[in-house]
Amino acid sequence: MNRLLSLICCLMTACILAASENKDGSDAATTTAKSPDGRLTLSYQNGQYQLSFQRQQVLTLSEMGVTTGLIGEDLKFVDMKNEGRVDADYNMLAGKKSHCTNKANRYVSRYTDPKGHELRVVFLLWNDGMTFRYELDDASLVGDSLRTERTTYRIPEGTPRWMMRWTEGYEGFFPMTTTGEGRNRHWGYPALIQPANDIFALISESNIQRFHSASSLKNQDAPTDYMVCPDANSMKLEAHWQSPWRVVIVGSLADVVASTLVTDVAAPCALTDTSWIEPGVVSWVYWAYNHGSNDYNIIKKYVDMAATLHLPYVLIDAEWDEMKDGKTVEDAVNYAKEKGVKPMIWYNSSVGWINGAPGPKFRLNKPEDREREFAWCERIGVAGVKIDFFSGDNQMNMNYCIDLLESAARHHLLINFHGATIPRGWQRTYPNLLSTEGVYGAEWYNNVPTFTDKAAAHNATLPFTRNVIGPMDYTPCAFSDSQHPHITTHAHELALTVLFESGLQHLADRPESFLAQPQPVQDFLSQLPAAWDETHLVSGYPAKHAVIARQSGRNWYVAGINGEDTPKELDVKALKKLIRGKVEVACFMDADIDRAWNLVNRNDLPESVPCRARGGFVLVVKPAR
Repeated sequence: MNRLLSLICCLMTACILAASENKDGSDAATTTAKSPDGRLTLSYQNGQYQLSFQRQQVLTLSEMGVTTGLIGEDLKFVDMKNEGRVDADYNMLAGKKSHCTNKANRYVSRYTDPKGHELRVVFLLWNDGMTFRYELDDASLVGDSLRTERTTYRIPEGTPRWMMRWTEGYEGFFPMTTTGEGRNRHWGYPALIQPANDIFALISESNIQRFHSASSLKNQDAPTDYMVCPDANSMKLEAHWQSPWRVVIVGSLADVVASTLVTDVAAPCALTDTSWIEPGVVSWVYWAYNHGSNDYNIIKKYVDMAATLHLPYVLIDAEWDEMKDGKTVEDAVNYAKEKGVKPMIWYNSSVGWINGAPGPKFRLNKPEDREREFAWCERIGVAGVKIDFFSGDNQMNMNYCIDLLESAARHHLLINFHGATIPRGWQRTYPNLLSTEGVYGAEWYNNVPTFTDKAAAHNATLPFTRNVIGPMDYTPCAFSDSQHPHITTHAHELALTVLFESGLQHLADRPESFLAQPQPVQDFLSQLPAAWDETHLVSGYPAKHAVIARQSGRNWYVAGINGEDTPKELDVKALKKLIRGKVEVACFMDADIDRAWNLVNRNDLPESVPCRARGGFVLVVKPAR
């Protein structure tokens, strides 16, 4: 009997150690990790990890590990231990939130192979998601190379998902499907899934460093199994090696939209002086004039528009090295400065599209050329550079981007990456990176007719997918038409300037179109922020509609769009939880894209706003004077 009681006590003790952490929050063996608020759990069993939110299954990590020349596929799980708490607390100069805070519980799983090599997996369980990375700390692996990563997200058939087919420039749609079947089996980040009625998960990555390549997802072996596949990387391992952070944001759609998890795990700001970095709205020539930046008189029109609307920046796009009529880019730069507008200029990265592509080319590739070029930009008064046409996610591109960011910072130049990979946390580490394309944006009205019919639904999907992870240079707001027409309403177009976050918000339309708008619309654009203190989802669902409230100082900007082809009322009841006291509200709506200031109390705010098919609205809410 005593032996039986002793055995029962031992079993109970083992179960407690396997399912819970020590009271001091450190060094406890466990098979279940949890977030600080306890809503998110990660359980290990039979070689797999199960991620759950509020006891609802989110996804399964069906395989884990990395394969190098020396570490094979015979890794064995040893244990998982709690290593205490992690706090994130930092400021951002641009983005969805100016002061970011978050907390996580840290757990480490250990694996070993028959030769005694140890692989660690560091899990951070946050209240709004999970991040994890691999670590190797073994001198015998120096000179080894990463061959594959085995991380696999298992997403059951029938689960709604919004995923983009991978391309080098991340320019594609996020169509909703419930299957992993199909001809395409290669997917770019971010990937949004809906594992339960009110629960969503967004998969991405963060903290790419010089020795990393970026990754994407492939489900070529099974439609349910999405494997993390790092791009080409010839770099050798060092004694202390870490993978990028794998990121899974989890919660309601509102939790996903508001999350800063991608920057929470990125390296802290690497710049000692950031006083020169100023987000802002940009007058942009290319949408209306594909070759306009080689014409001094066309550039003058965009400078004049920026001056009239009090926009801080103008972008002189491709082909400025071929300026007509005896003019040079320095003439254009000087004209902008005389008008009080800060000029930015375009470069070809010269690693992607080169033959047949516009210039200037081959000015940034060699370190000495890059330093000379950026020093010249600084000397003549250029505020920033747009660098275009990269060649994908491989380690060479990642290293080159970091070179560009660091060199530009030394010369006080802002950066906008185009034809490039999506944000992966660099906007925190290098805050001079104010925007990145990596999106199927309004530029495509220039290229193919496809965008006309799909734009409204696509626009109503981006706030839940691409724009969650970082700034997005969609180039919004076109009231007139380019080569192919738009069928979104004017209010829908105006709403995109708030709905889409970008530290450099490029306005796409012609100067004469903007300057023909009612004065209230022009005033709105003149006062439009490009960085936000808070961001909240008011209501929405991918491709259906999206209403987002963003705070700048004491003012709230609320933008909503209808992604469907029939009129609807957009729900804004949640505004009453955000806004206090008496306020003045400016309305820009489909019925009348104009401004009417109304003095209202919080309880007098509307519960819904009517929108036409593919319509939209903007509310600007200011404290009552």
